[in-house]
Amino acid sequence: MRVVIGEDSVLLREGLVRLLTASGMEVAATAGDAETFLKAVAEHRPDVVVLDVRMPPSFTDEGLRAALVLRRQYPEIAVLVLSQYVEERYAIELLSGPPSKVGYLLKDRIADVGDFLDALRRVADGGTALDPEVVAQLLVRRHRDPMERLTPREREVLALMAEGRSNSAIAAALFVSDSAIEKHVNSIFTKLDLQPADGDHRRVLAVLRFLEVSP
Repeated sequence: MRVVIGEDSVLLREGLVRLLTASGMEVAATAGDAETFLKAVAEHRPDVVVLDVRMPPSFTDEGLRAALVLRRQYPEIAVLVLSQYVEERYAIELLSGPPSKVGYLLKDRIADVGDFLDALRRVADGGTALDPEVVAQLLVRRHRDPMERLTPREREVLALMAEGRSNSAIAAALFVSDSAIEKHVNSIFTKLDLQPADGDHRRVLAVLRFLEVSP
C-alpha cells in the first residue's frame, strides 16, 4: 500500500512515516503544506493519503480543501483526514462526496496504533472510518425526523456502523448475536427508505442519511 502524508508537524509526520513503514506500507512522499501535498499526490498516485485538516499558511482549512480536491480529481485515491478537534463543518463537507474511501479521525486516535492502522486499511479498501467522537457530535447535531423512526438500539447500531464496524464487531460490542444485528441493520435500511438496489453502499448511505448529508 502506497501512502502520501500531509502534516505540518514534523514530529507527527515523522512518527507516521515510522509507524506506516514498520507496518509494511510504502510512504511515497510527505508534505508540510497543502500545495506541496497535492503535487506529491499527482506525482506518486498513492493508494491512500493521510492529511491534517489545518495546514499552512493560514492553518484553517487548507488540508480539508486539498482533500476535497482529491475526492473530485482522484476518486480512486482513499482519503483519511486527521483533526485535532471535532469540526462539524469540515466533517460534513468531506462526507458529502462519494460514500466510500473516506475517513475522519481525531489525532488522539493515532495513539491507539491498532485502531489507526485498522481505520487506514479499511479506508484504503474502499470503506469508511469515522471517529466515535465525530459520529457522536454529528448525530446529536443532525438528529431530525428520519431518525425518529429508529429505536434507541437501532441508533446505537447505526452509530457503530458509522465507525466502520462490521456486523460481527457490532454484535461483539453490544453482546448480542450476529443475527440480531442483521435484523437491526435491515430494519434501519427499511426505516430510512434505503432499497436493496442501493447495493453494498447501503451501510454508508444509512450513516449519511442519519447525518443528513446526501452523497
